[in-house]
Amino acid sequence: MAKGFEDRGYLRALLEGLLVTFLWSTSYVLIKIGLRDMPPLTFAAYRYVIASAVLFAFSLSGASGKFAVGKRQMPKLLLLGAAGYFVAQGLQYVGLFYLPAVAVTFLLNFTPVLVLLLGLIFLRESPTLLQLMGMALALLGAYFFFSLSISGVELSGILITLLSGLGWAVYMVGSRQVMTKDGLKPFSLTLFPMTFGAILLLVAATLVEQPPTMTAYGWIITLWLSLVNTALAFLLWNHALERVEAFKLSILQNTMLIQIAILAWAFLGEELTLMKLMAMGMVFIGVLLVQVTRKKT
Repeated sequence: MAKGFEDRGYLRALLEGLLVTFLWSTSYVLIKIGLRDMPPLTFAAYRYVIASAVLFAFSLSGASGKFAVGKRQMPKLLLLGAAGYFVAQGLQYVGLFYLPAVAVTFLLNFTPVLVLLLGLIFLRESPTLLQLMGMALALLGAYFFFSLSISGVELSGILITLLSGLGWAVYMVGSRQVMTKDGLKPFSLTLFPMTFGAILLLVAATLVEQPPTMTAYGWIITLWLSLVNTALAFLLWNHALERVEAFKLSILQNTMLIQIAILAWAFLGEELTLMKLMAMGMVFIGVLLVQVTRKKT
């Protein structure tokens, strides 16, 4: 019976992760629209400052439960804030400013490789051979999906986006480590790094960008991204990360290219070619292999 409850909890964590990937897929469209009115770092700073303020207000209500953090854990959380928000999220906005959304999505599909390598070193979470094959198949599908879209993009945008992926890999592995080794709860892991990362983004935006003139539409997008795609989504993501290995959740993010393709077809009128459909199938099968071949502990 206990094992059944454990399995249901694991499945629920995977479904939480999948829901978050859908929310983050919609973020690509919303960010591209918002960048018409706002510079990238300022846009990112507003989003994460508002989201961290909402989480802090929620913590004061007592509904979040205890979320104390020890002095020994604080440096780790500061590092996670710098890597996961200032580097990963901030530079993703800059990458979307220079590159098409499909190019950014393609480049970030290689983040699981970095997560896997860092997880092997710091978490000793080794995948099975079948899981490695699934990851390779998903990455190959991502390559075929965007092979016609990645040419002709700016080198600076590519480097910025890859650095964003490295920041996210550090965040994923570090988050998994502080939860499994230090026993930190998902709410604390969400609130403290996000607040620190938001402060860094706000300082950087103030130094290098001019304050934008926000439209009502821009505020609506920013508030939606802050409340739903950030405060709620990161809480769900870190809750899932409590049960699921870092590289498995990371490869789950590769399904975003399928979701983005469907959203683009439904709302932007972009064509889904046979090659893209085949590539989407490769990604789906690859992700499925990683998930269903869960390693026994």
